[in-house]
Amino acid sequence: MSEFLKKVVIERLDGDTAVIEEDVTIQESRMSVFLNGEKAISMMCIPVDQDAHALGFLMGEGVISDVSDVDKIEISEDGLRVDIFTNKINEESLKHLYTEKTLVSGCGGGITGNVENAVEVDFIESDFTVEVDYIRSNVKQFYQESELYRLTGCVHKAMLILDDGLTICAEDIGRHNAIDKVVGKARLSGKCTSRAILVVSGRLSSEMVVKAVMHKLPIVVSRTAPTFLGVKTAMVHGITLIGFARGQKMNIYSHSARLSGFKRVGI
Repeated sequence: MSEFLKKVVIERLDGDTAVIEEDVTIQESRMSVFLNGEKAISMMCIPVDQDAHALGFLMGEGVISDVSDVDKIEISEDGLRVDIFTNKINEESLKHLYTEKTLVSGCGGGITGNVENAVEVDFIESDFTVEVDYIRSNVKQFYQESELYRLTGCVHKAMLILDDGLTICAEDIGRHNAIDKVVGKARLSGKCTSRAILVVSGRLSSEMVVKAVMHKLPIVVSRTAPTFLGVKTAMVHGITLIGFARGQKMNIYSHSARLSGFKRVGI
């Protein structure tokens, strides 16, 4: 993604001395998503993996239920328009997207129409279980392999750990975009997410957890904190929510029965 790296001249202040030097930033762009020729949404993002981004977003909003419902996806030559053609649209969810837009707390000016259970989904009753050491080792790998963040400090990352041990990663200026991209990539490659772990770099607010609910992801992990509504959403919908996953430590906020390899003490 070197084409999106832009150099700027800055004054780097240290104590009482400023050094004039070059720094690297990310260039974001406005991408528009069209559904059967009608504009559905525009979003600020890094225009990479645009097909996965658009599909992941629309499935996360409940507008499209399954990748098999998509007839064709086209990306414009400049990469800033994605056309999705499908004969099966959830009109009620699409209506929510148009009329119930909420500016979410994710970075990059995210929009969602799926807040506070606007789209009904089943409780996640996955029997998928995993040892906490497996999560720890993958979280360590997650941060070691974030080259774009190392260069700019300006992106979020999402990673899916699939049931067979394979991983899929995506990065973007917005943490919600990163989730949409990574689940979209999984769906486009025919991978099942119902026995997968989602690892993200940002805080776990409610709309981030809702995305996991919509894709039936049983375990969500972050090195940062969840919000109260994020925890409540995870509890209500059957998601194992883990925050502050750093080194040997992590906080388990809901449905800990999916995790093994530790003993419980205290109240």
